[in-house]
Amino acid sequence: MAFIFGHRKKSPVELVKSTKKHIELMQQPHTQADEKLGKKSMEKITLNLSSMKFMLYGDAENEPKEADQNKLVEEIFHANLLMDLIDMKRFEFEARKDVAQVYNFVLRQKKPQAVEYVKQHPAILRALVDGYNDPEIALNCGSILREVIRHEELNDMLLNDPHMLDAFFEYVQLSTFDVASDAFATFKLMLTKHKVLCAKFLDAHFDDFCRKYNVLLQSRNYVTKRQSLKLLGELLLNRSNFTIMMRYINSPDNLKIMMNLLRGNTKAIQFEAFHVFKIFVANPKKSAGIVDILARNKRKLIEFLQKFQKDKENADEQFNDEKQTLLNTLAQLPDLPEPAHAAQAADGHDAQPAAAAAAAAAPAAGAGSP
Repeated sequence: MAFIFGHRKKSPVELVKSTKKHIELMQQPHTQADEKLGKKSMEKITLNLSSMKFMLYGDAENEPKEADQNKLVEEIFHANLLMDLIDMKRFEFEARKDVAQVYNFVLRQKKPQAVEYVKQHPAILRALVDGYNDPEIALNCGSILREVIRHEELNDMLLNDPHMLDAFFEYVQLSTFDVASDAFATFKLMLTKHKVLCAKFLDAHFDDFCRKYNVLLQSRNYVTKRQSLKLLGELLLNRSNFTIMMRYINSPDNLKIMMNLLRGNTKAIQFEAFHVFKIFVANPKKSAGIVDILARNKRKLIEFLQKFQKDKENADEQFNDEKQTLLNTLAQLPDLPEPAHAAQAADGHDAQPAAAAAAAAAPAAGAGSP
């Protein structure tokens, strides 16, 4: 492609130099008379970024040239352009998408150099995470972050920065569905991509992480609650997280939360909660506190599970087998007095009020702890 949009095709050096110059012009204070110059710079940046994307990826009719790719990336690093591009808010809509494409190419194709660059410029990570606060750039930042997370060293930086990790506990509950869902996808990848790294992190920060994660499990946001339940089940059943699983399922407080969710107000929430609840029950090394809660609520749990999502029994053989295993395990627990104010068991169709569910799940006075 000799010409793009009627202009001579710029070389990698010219593209980077021009983009750098016009970003600097936009950063300078402008009078009203200079407004046209600012608009002109914005147009140049948008055109340059489009040309960079073409040079890196090609299009349906043109394959990219490796020599141009390498030279462009070399110039981007040499000019420190990645730092200039990270403030995407200042660019036009199409230019923001192209910034994400440029970043993702560099992170994917030039791993050693890209990882070292981000490590030397941690402000990039903070800017990307903070980008979720702005719906206009949130999805672009999320796209880059998920590419960042594929590199273990950079994922480690995200996990171990309290400001950046804690922000996700807020982002996944945002009222803007697209942004919250994108943030959860990033959050999930951060906790699952590098299994050994994530297991070490969760073990070292178990109490603090669980406290914050349990808030998500009880969120008023249905999507957040359901996604968090599903992810919790994946984390607990990951072999690398065996130590974390044992710590989590031997906590009476965690069991009470799951019993409440088992009586949730939708079948989808109930079903996801069932897959976590079964781990508590199936654990052959239950703590005294767990045994006490299950034994004192044994009769009502059995009655509840016998009616629980009956419509799935014929359609889902694995679910039916798991439910029967839970019923058999609960039946073998010792007979202990029920809690004084236990709520009546749900009929398997209508959800119990939260207060009643909490009463049913509450351990009797003097229950042990892990």
